Amino acid sequence: MTAEQTVLLVDDNEQNLELLEVYMEDLPEVRVVTARNGLEAMAKVAEESPELILLDIMMPKMSGFEVCKRIKSDPKTRDIIVVMVTALNETSDIERAAECGTDDYISKPIERKAVVGLVRNLLAAKGRG
Repeated sequence: MTAEQTVLLVDDNEQNLELLEVYMEDLPEVRVVTARNGLEAMAKVAEESPELILLDIMMPKMSGFEVCKRIKSDPKTRDIIVVMVTALNETSDIERAAECGTDDYISKPIERKAVVGLVRNLLAAKGRG
């Protein structure tokens, strides 16, 4: 990754958000932006044009499924990488996430190396693409 890239972290749980922010410190080339619900996430997408979003599914106001669907159905935002981060890990939840257009899926509790490695690899691939 050469230029700074923006990652949007979306979670209604303050502790989860703080944990993700700490994990992203391992990626000095990343600028972190946060949102605490789906509506706020949509506003941040419009304002910040992130390259990647780590998106919680179970949130008030608008679920991660709905946020992902909206992002992926808009030609201006559909190239944003969306990774769903959730405690839901039933096959039906994974299928629903895929139907919404998610690029990847991480189950909670998340492991630092796994999430940092995934974000690094996805951003590097996007930079080459």
